[in-house]
Amino acid sequence: MSGPTDIVAEARSWLGTPYVHQASCRGAGADCLGLVRGIWRAVVGDEPVTLPAYTPDWSEAARDEALMRGAGLYLDPANGAPQPGDIVLLRMRDSAVAKHLGVVAEVGSAPTFIHAYTGHGVVESPFSLPWQRRAVGYFRFPNQATFTPNQKD
Repeated sequence: MSGPTDIVAEARSWLGTPYVHQASCRGAGADCLGLVRGIWRAVVGDEPVTLPAYTPDWSEAARDEALMRGAGLYLDPANGAPQPGDIVLLRMRDSAVAKHLGVVAEVGSAPTFIHAYTGHGVVESPFSLPWQRRAVGYFRFPNQATFTPNQKD
């Protein structure tokens, strides 16, 4: 498994990729999940599952926390303050399901994160307080050599 510096470098290699719903191809198109999937392939290896089609609303009407469940199943929780290379899961509104992902790039006095954003593509944005308040979890890519999906009882 690559370390945090490699994860951030891989994420930055996606900058400028156009936003395309359900896509995961550096330079051609990606949404926020597609960005994380592409980084997974570069730093962990083959994706663990084939994703079904998903709508842009991420099941908001049904209140289905599909993205949060998937993060909990395939990623490791990151405890403590976010670190470069961590994946951040966000709600776009307080009452909405979590449906946006990014990769923490910088921490400290000028934190940033890299994400695929509708209308902008893959960008590195300030991880400002408004964005930080939307965060509902931080995760890390699993170790490639020992990866098995997290088992939930």
